[in-house]
Amino acid sequence: MRLQQSAYMHWAKLYSSARFNLASSGVASFPLRDLGVTIEQLEINGDNPYGYAPLRIAIANKYGVDAECIVTAAGTSMANHLAMAALIKPGDEVILEHPSYELLTATASYLGADIKRFTRHEENNYALEPAEIRRVLSPETRLIVLTNLHNPTSVLTPNSVLREVGDLAWSVGAHVLVDEVYLDAAYDNTPQSACHLGPEFVVTSSLTKAYGLSGLRCGWIIAQPALAQAMWRLNDLFAATAVHPAELLSVVAFQKLPAIRERARKIVDADRALLSNFLAQQTKVSAVQTEFGTTSFLRLKNGDADRFLERLRTDYETSAVPGRFFGMPDHFRVGMGVNTEMFGEGLRQVALALARSVDFSS
Repeated sequence: MRLQQSAYMHWAKLYSSARFNLASSGVASFPLRDLGVTIEQLEINGDNPYGYAPLRIAIANKYGVDAECIVTAAGTSMANHLAMAALIKPGDEVILEHPSYELLTATASYLGADIKRFTRHEENNYALEPAEIRRVLSPETRLIVLTNLHNPTSVLTPNSVLREVGDLAWSVGAHVLVDEVYLDAAYDNTPQSACHLGPEFVVTSSLTKAYGLSGLRCGWIIAQPALAQAMWRLNDLFAATAVHPAELLSVVAFQKLPAIRERARKIVDADRALLSNFLAQQTKVSAVQTEFGTTSFLRLKNGDADRFLERLRTDYETSAVPGRFFGMPDHFRVGMGVNTEMFGEGLRQVALALARSVDFSS
């Protein structure tokens, strides 16, 4: 297995910060003080050899499944890694969407997958079309990997469409891995998780993007009990036990999830209104707009988006995520839900950069 790196994670850790940071992918960090926890409620060690039972139960209750279906992991990224490692072996055929979150593609590559891609077409509002998957599906396919809400566009895939994808997977003996870390940012009529669509579905998520609790590293996988047990045993290779204080804090967070989510929603909704007004006034960028989610994917109609973003960060103190990390170099992703005043000023800086430049190719 060859050395694999994530260009996006390296960029995000070292080069995404700016005075006006539009490069975020989730809502503002939820403050520890607002969880209402005292130091006396925490312990360094606990009974958590294969997950802390109260946390597994809290996650299971959220989804209406048995706790035997829950595998906890260090965030959605580790959940995706563990799920893929349990579902495929080197040389197995894996189908991924395009545009796609770079870390999913990098993980599949690291695990030695034979990667095929299907396209979510911009002209069709990035909708997931089962026919596109059917074109690349083969008897060798072992896994189909999706995001819902879609990263980077925040487009929602209805469960009826996911069920069609499940039927395709079932026909060749494959699984469908659905990263749902953004799904709870669909605030109204939030769809039921894909974990209820059939045994071929494996779902991952966490308390990061929609809740602002990234530092707890509370991620999870939902899978059939036998597969979940296999994932726990595989995780013995990656992690001994979880950080128990974080598990305790996560249990408290689950008791307050509706309030935490609503707090974030107010900021996201305000930011989306600003973004809608911004896009209505722009001729040099465009985007498929959604009613939900914390990210939007903008297309620079002319010029080099990387060069534009370099100028934006250097001359206008504003950052956004280069589209090359999603296989779309003429695009860039902006994030909502952190701070509306900062977001509005960041959009103003983007507008200034667009207005003062005609050609971004030089």
